[in-house]
Amino acid sequence: MYGDTVTVLDDAKRQHKIRLSGIDAPEKNQAFGQRSKESLSDLVFAKTVDVETDKVDRYGRRVGKIWVNGIDANLEQIKRGMAWHYKQYAREQSKEDQREYAEAEDEAREAKRGLWKDVEPVAPWEFRRRQ
Repeated sequence: MYGDTVTVLDDAKRQHKIRLSGIDAPEKNQAFGQRSKESLSDLVFAKTVDVETDKVDRYGRRVGKIWVNGIDANLEQIKRGMAWHYKQYAREQSKEDQREYAEAEDEAREAKRGLWKDVEPVAPWEFRRRQ
């Protein structure tokens, strides 16, 4: 598990790797990578979740939104300052999700929550490009 990917079990106990849509979290060896992973784990580990997905990425992961107790876990990661709104893929989101995710990122940044405590946080897509 990372801050934007989880493995869930279905009713038949089959594993499915889910990449959370609309967000990008710090890499595991990046600042806040471990905290982001722990945040997502706190949200979903050992809980019953609902997954909305209609896409498979190039790594074979389902891409979608995870709901736990009525909470959009993807959006919650942004609110906590544990992920960026992944605007590169915003066109795949509903207009409402685009707005909510962008506003949540702005609010987390203003409040200096999570990764926004860093003076110059590096977006994961930039971090990967530098590797």
